[in-house]
Amino acid sequence: MYIHATMFTIDAHLDLSMNAMEWNRDMRLPVAALREREKGMTDKPDRGRSTVSLPALRNGDIGLVVATQIARYVAPDNPLRGWMSPEQAWAQTQGQLAWYRAMEAENQMRQVADLASLNAHVSQWMQATDTSAMPIGYILSLEGADSLVTLDHLHIAYAYGLRALGPAHYGPGRYANGTDASGSLNDMGKQLLREMQQLNMILDATHLCDDAFWEAMELFDGPVWASHNNCRALVNHNRQFSDDMIKALISKGAVIGAPLDAWMMVPNWQRGVSTPAAMQCKLALMVDHMDHICQLAGNVLHIGIGTDLDGGYGTEQCPYDLDTITDLQTVPAMLTKRGYSAADIENIMHGNWLRFLRQAWR
Repeated sequence: MYIHATMFTIDAHLDLSMNAMEWNRDMRLPVAALREREKGMTDKPDRGRSTVSLPALRNGDIGLVVATQIARYVAPDNPLRGWMSPEQAWAQTQGQLAWYRAMEAENQMRQVADLASLNAHVSQWMQATDTSAMPIGYILSLEGADSLVTLDHLHIAYAYGLRALGPAHYGPGRYANGTDASGSLNDMGKQLLREMQQLNMILDATHLCDDAFWEAMELFDGPVWASHNNCRALVNHNRQFSDDMIKALISKGAVIGAPLDAWMMVPNWQRGVSTPAAMQCKLALMVDHMDHICQLAGNVLHIGIGTDLDGGYGTEQCPYDLDTITDLQTVPAMLTKRGYSAADIENIMHGNWLRFLRQAWR
């Protein structure tokens, strides 16, 4: 029986290890302590403005997350930030994996990689009277496949617990092209999808460019989700899904997680110029994107939360009424005001992700 005063929540996209290893944040600390440590630092625009830590997740009853490894390979003509070789990118992901393992060793986190561990963790979390010292459950995902030096590395990663994979990130990729790029899947990308299907891995459609998205929908017959994507009909950018793309995902039984990066929530956001208050970027806009998907689906079974909070930005580029990720607990009341039932809200906050995982891992 669920006994918490707050709503158990699943966040399907958090770059926890990136924050620990590249931003050098001790994620065991409260958010306030992280901000204090970063006072006066100017190397990144979100210094002193972070929103996520392990205590903040516990305070917000966010007991299960999809947590990433991420490392991009950049060719000599690619201006994006990344690594100069796939081998370096692989090594970076292995450092990130080592951080997750260190957190497991301290009982700060717990890897969830199959149906038994999923059910055990969710049951323990929901039945606990005090979650302040409980490990955060995490499902390991790879954002962008560039770091997979060969397809053998996919099998190595599966063996250490990788269960979801988005083939692309930003720009051109070794397997697939992503946001702000175009072009079909290459031969390696097609073989990657075949290997993922054989392993029953989850395909994360997030960040796939339109060409690669439609090819992936045709080629891949395994479980598909979109961990953090909003709607192109509301914010017109190739990073978002068109209505036809959303309908294709719905037809595959996908769940689409709503992100909280301001430029994906409101039109005409200018990085480094716009502010959340001036652009009226608030949490209620997340419900607008969710509701648009619900209207296309005719039900609430294909939406969830995938915040991408502290995915390279902080409070300078997220809803003004969110101070830390704990504030996701204000979302159920917003959904109630929009006419969603108690059962609907449970599905949105955790039930849809749980149903998806239980079907994928049965």
